[in-house]
Amino acid sequence: MSKILRVNMTDLTTQFESVPEKYKTMGGRGLTSCMVCDEVPPTCHSLGPNNKIIYASGIVTGTAAPTSGRISIGGKSPLTGTIKETNSGGMAGQKLARLGIKAIVVEGQPKEKGRYWVLKVDKDGAQLLPAADGWLGKGLYETYPLLFDKFGEKVAIIGIGMAGERLMSNAGICVNDPQNRPARYAGRGGMGAVMGSKGLKAVILDDKDGPGVPIVNKEVFDTGRKKLVEALRTHDLTKPGGALNSYGTAVLVNIINEAGSFPTRNFREGRFEGAARISGETIHETCEKRGGVGTTGHGCSPGCIIRCSNVYPNLDGSELVSVQEYESVWSFGANCGIDDLDITGELIHLCNDYGLDTIEAGVTIGIAMEAGLADFGDGKKAIELMHQIGEGTPLGYILGNGAATTAGVFGVVRCPTVKGQAMPAYDPRAIKGIGITYAISTMGADHTSGYTIAPEMLGVSGKVDQFIVEKADMARNFQYATAFIDTSGHCLFIAFAILDIPSGLEGMVEECNGVLGTEWTVDDVGRIGGEIIKMERAFNQAAGFTRVHDRLPEFMKYEELPPHNVVFDVPDEEVDKVHAF
Repeated sequence: MSKILRVNMTDLTTQFESVPEKYKTMGGRGLTSCMVCDEVPPTCHSLGPNNKIIYASGIVTGTAAPTSGRISIGGKSPLTGTIKETNSGGMAGQKLARLGIKAIVVEGQPKEKGRYWVLKVDKDGAQLLPAADGWLGKGLYETYPLLFDKFGEKVAIIGIGMAGERLMSNAGICVNDPQNRPARYAGRGGMGAVMGSKGLKAVILDDKDGPGVPIVNKEVFDTGRKKLVEALRTHDLTKPGGALNSYGTAVLVNIINEAGSFPTRNFREGRFEGAARISGETIHETCEKRGGVGTTGHGCSPGCIIRCSNVYPNLDGSELVSVQEYESVWSFGANCGIDDLDITGELIHLCNDYGLDTIEAGVTIGIAMEAGLADFGDGKKAIELMHQIGEGTPLGYILGNGAATTAGVFGVVRCPTVKGQAMPAYDPRAIKGIGITYAISTMGADHTSGYTIAPEMLGVSGKVDQFIVEKADMARNFQYATAFIDTSGHCLFIAFAILDIPSGLEGMVEECNGVLGTEWTVDDVGRIGGEIIKMERAFNQAAGFTRVHDRLPEFMKYEELPPHNVVFDVPDEEVDKVHAF
């Protein structure tokens, strides 16, 4: 029987509760967003006592469903002021599910400011333990081994770094990967600061002898699992030896650069002359050439059959960082005018260490360069700026609070954010659908909330012209489908296969039916996803957000993007059609 664990940081108590009927068929994003809507006042201060942070596994997480190790983390974002769900791979999602816990809800704040606690959860219950002084104020590459020494090598850790302790709005939440690196992040939206505001340094999950995940109808589950596995193993993007497995997500670098929508030097241009040097192909070649620990085809969580992660080596074959993802090598690479993977790797390593989202951090450094704090292309200075965050200097606090804050302090007009969150690695002037997604996402600029890149650039489920502006229906449908995938516990990358292979979509739904005993069909994917989006928008509206906030930065409407010399010319009416319920 699944339970909800409620943790009160004010009186330092933990209590298990039965799962209300309302939540029994929910998981992942659907559950975190619903609970936030039910329990968090929309107008509360994100770092105040009335916000909550909720951890939830997906519906099928903890089972044998392929590529389903995600954990969702929800609350009100200090970066955007909106509702937030951010999710991660790594070891935590499956262990939480196998402990028979549907969600952990952390509420209140410690009476004694500056004290930090660790929540330990195992088959015998939950307890709050004082965080040792040696676990605080240090990088996670030093802290996580200390936690594993204390709690054992087979636990999962959900933790915050120095950025979260300092309540910086770009603080992410870190989950250990299968080799126990502090390398997998629920990065976006500053939820690490919310965790820090609760006085919670880490959650330790030990699923030894846990009850596991009950499956109501194993035959239905197994049928669905086989269908989804087959789809993933045969699609060109997700199959073994396919594009993602061989080259990782950075396989997109050359594709998006060629399309003229690869944001360069703080979104000044759409092509980067050094793109090939930071591409997935070059990552693959470098791993092979340098050898040692270098590898592609690395899995970020057990049971992943796509395996798009990598371990990037130093010249001598020792480890520099895991992982050099597309968004990360872009944000610190092209966006900052840097074409050296050793530099981007060091900058990503610092994000992992300090507890920062790489997208927000890279866009922030690009804005700092725009402001004259460094020249574009100066990797050494970029590293120095990142060290400011780690050292907690006044400049470090500015940078640690993200792109919009930094732009405001230094008077930078070209600030590529929506609702205060930095844009990812696709310039919306040259790919119109993703621009609509950025504008109307409930959580600020976020490509993962509706990944229209699949049809616009990759030809998944048909090819759509990147410059067509009439894409409201497509943006809506992708947002709804994504919300369901985030609820299921699967990685978003299964979308490539299930969009092109109908049996794969059927398989995902059947897996959920097998676990829950429901009788959903593929038609319910859009319905359920739509209900989640509507909940999230209702929260934001109650928090004071209107359609005026569903807009891209003004400069993108008048500043042409080379090489196509295009602006974002999607009419406001088209954007507003997405959620004209």
